[in-house]
Amino acid sequence: MTLPIQNPESAGAADRARIAETFVSLQGEGKLTGVPSWFVRFSGCNLRCTWCDTPYASWSPEGAMRTVDELAKEAQAAGVGHAVVTGGEPMLFPAAIALCERLRENRMHITIETAGTIARPVACDLMSISPKLSNSTPAPGDARDASGTWRSRHEERRVNIEVLQALIDAHPQRQLKFVVAGEPDLAEIDTLLAGLRGWTNGDVLLMPEGVTTPSRERTDWLVGVCMSRGWRYCQRLHIELFGNKRGT
Repeated sequence: MTLPIQNPESAGAADRARIAETFVSLQGEGKLTGVPSWFVRFSGCNLRCTWCDTPYASWSPEGAMRTVDELAKEAQAAGVGHAVVTGGEPMLFPAAIALCERLRENRMHITIETAGTIARPVACDLMSISPKLSNSTPAPGDARDASGTWRSRHEERRVNIEVLQALIDAHPQRQLKFVVAGEPDLAEIDTLLAGLRGWTNGDVLLMPEGVTTPSRERTDWLVGVCMSRGWRYCQRLHIELFGNKRGT
């Protein structure tokens, strides 16, 4: 299924795309935390989260144009069985379709990390959907967005119920991963989930916002929320192991 793309000028070609980085590490988040993985980070995004931990793929996209063929060959040579297709927003790029097909031909397990605002007919084994809450919207006066243009665009685009439902329906193996900054976010999550069908409590993961290991107090609070609702706590293993740096 392909739904309208919000900023097609960034979509690129079907056989190549701008890539911010590729690397091999442990999957740091979600149901497959700890699994050795080859990561490919598409450079470009239709959102601008204020707390984005990969601004080099969103606020200031960088990287070289690379072909699907060379990426697939690199993945195969990496020597791991799991591929994580991330960004930025990988669903923005037509090349993600061909890349995932090649990764599947390589018999790799594929996770796609997406904000859930764009749907494409991509092959994957785990659809990792991270709907953006209002805590992600850039604040007025953000130096990266002096005109406020991205604040307005982000707020308009960050939740697309039609696309979220399409992704849930198309991918039985999925996770809904929410970045939580504080207690007010819980009501927003409840409202969003109430508008969707087909998900289970086991699909819902809560992750503390931030690029450092959260405090014990914060962790205990979020663990308590997950325990009371039957949801999952989502750690950031890569932050704990390597800190907030690229290539991890």
